Amino acid sequence: MLLAAHMLALGVACTIFGWMFYLHRRSRRFNSVSTRIPESILFRPDLPQRPTAWLAVRSATPEAVQAALGVSRSTPCSWSEGLAGDHEFFISSRVNGWVVVTGLGLPAPNDDVDECFHFLMALSRKLGHVQFFFAEKFSHHHAWARLDDGCVTRAYAWAGTTLWNQNAKTMPEVELGLKCFAYGDLSATILDAESNFEKVPALAARWSLDPAEIQFLQQTGGVAGESARIY
Repeated sequence: MLLAAHMLALGVACTIFGWMFYLHRRSRRFNSVSTRIPESILFRPDLPQRPTAWLAVRSATPEAVQAALGVSRSTPCSWSEGLAGDHEFFISSRVNGWVVVTGLGLPAPNDDVDECFHFLMALSRKLGHVQFFFAEKFSHHHAWARLDDGCVTRAYAWAGTTLWNQNAKTMPEVELGLKCFAYGDLSATILDAESNFEKVPALAARWSLDPAEIQFLQQTGGVAGESARIY
């Protein structure tokens, strides 16, 4: 019995030693692999930053957009800082023929849809083709609009009820399954709002571009500034 107990203790000790040796070897292999991974990959954020509201302006130069918005005292600004939306206006460099605008100066349709309408109309008269996107994370309020030379070709805004619904759906809206409700129609559910909110970036990518998908590709950034202009 003493011999059996001794052999059992020896077996347990060997098992513990073997397991500790395995863990040590595994830890060394993991550390070796980790040191070969570039730091930019290890610390790259999982989810790209996307502003609540943004414009996509076609064909215009950043300087023309800046003049149309009346932005003064502009300073260079990176993509990541600009897309955070903390400036009054961030105006990007041109990306595939588009200039992206974000910032606190953009009107929120759920606050005042008339102000949003007049702002976009005035800007489109100066710049031609202007697109507007809005997706508020917590309320799931959402909006999108396309204007050409001061004329609305398509617009929809929802904030608990339909605020703006002008002209027929575009094909990308139909293909993405976006649900647009008539004025006074209160049948929209929370699931409808969540679904539309989640699809706004996809619609932006179909109409023009999704700014969050290009921030890691664009290195030149843009400019940030303030505007004294009242629309």
